[in-house]
Amino acid sequence: MRIWSDPTKRRWIVWTALAAAYALVSVHRLSTAVLAEQLATAFDTTGAALGTLHASFFYIYAAMQLPAGFVADRVGSRRAVTAGTVVMSVGALVFSVADSYPVAFLARALIGLGGSLLFIAILRFCANWYRPTEFARMSGLTIAAAGFGGVLATTPLAVLVSATDWRTTLLGLGVAGFVLATLAYLLARDSPADAGLPEIDGVPLAQTPSLSAVAGNAAAVLRERETWLVGIVLFCGTGVNITVFGLWGVPYVVQTYGVSVTEASTYTLAGSAGLLLGPPLVGWLSDRLGRRMGLMVAAQAAFAGAFALLAVTGRPPLPVVALAFFAAGFLAGGYALGYTVIKERHASGASGVATGTVNTLAFTGAALLPTLMGVVLDAYRTGETINGAQVYSTLGYRIAFGLAAAAGVLALLAALALARAQGNQ
Repeated sequence: MRIWSDPTKRRWIVWTALAAAYALVSVHRLSTAVLAEQLATAFDTTGAALGTLHASFFYIYAAMQLPAGFVADRVGSRRAVTAGTVVMSVGALVFSVADSYPVAFLARALIGLGGSLLFIAILRFCANWYRPTEFARMSGLTIAAAGFGGVLATTPLAVLVSATDWRTTLLGLGVAGFVLATLAYLLARDSPADAGLPEIDGVPLAQTPSLSAVAGNAAAVLRERETWLVGIVLFCGTGVNITVFGLWGVPYVVQTYGVSVTEASTYTLAGSAGLLLGPPLVGWLSDRLGRRMGLMVAAQAAFAGAFALLAVTGRPPLPVVALAFFAAGFLAGGYALGYTVIKERHASGASGVATGTVNTLAFTGAALLPTLMGVVLDAYRTGETINGAQVYSTLGYRIAFGLAAAAGVLALLAALALARAQGNQ
């Protein structure tokens, strides 16, 4: 087919297939917000234990990001995405039949193990198939795919769970993953050269680095101060958004406003909708202006403000909650520029290791903050339960959102230091 022989068109078809698999990763990692009550009842958990079950995905996910960069640089995007999606789907099948908390914990960790390979592998695909001046936009679009998965993990997932049950839903997600893994393997190629196509203008032909080169790249990335500053920004932004949209946002709305889980999920849907729109728009604007740091700093300031509003008010009108969640998701476009900042500091052959290193820090935040927020909420239990799940006071949620706002301030300080180090470019 003519479209298949045109690299500038073929890359969009393949990226869409890879992004669909990454959207499924986001469904899995954010699903516990909708499933919180059912999981708390099924496994008889406290808030801290539920937070730890949610975070089990991220413990292994965070630990695997630097190795995922090695894998993406050595074996290529096609095999990394395929293998990761298969492992993730096996974990979903095990989770769907888990009969105890330890089994559920290990199954969700297995989902995280598989999912950990996809984002970095897709960014490596983008580095190989798209021009350097398009990378911020493509990284933003890839994060937007996660936002789309986040949308699916809210009201659509809640409706599906209410129509069936959480175990049947997880089983269906596992089957969908095997289908997407097959598509990735059949459609993807690691570079235009691997697809037998001419080089795209401005995109160098990919060369697989040696193991020693990959190790050298990793050492160079880890030595840089900028790596750790970007990592702090991503630790705070990614950790807070995944904690709120992926776990505590729905219980907050249910318990504070007395609405159903399905209705409450529409407010975390607003956050995922922001994540769907913000990163590609901010990435496009950044590429258009040729600037990164001013946008990143402004976004971190507004991000902290969104959660400070919830911390101060506690129980604002529901439209304000939706606006704050949407803003937090949209402003992810600011911290997502960190991937571009790091990628531009290193050669294309090191893109997997470079982005994997900062992504390790991003998902370390996602691993630690859910449990930390759960510990805060456990200190403010009312003693009541809803369908077997603990109820927390409005003050408890205000303190939890204060923690989120404090993380946003830390991200702002790191972004300011990074802007100074980068010369405010």
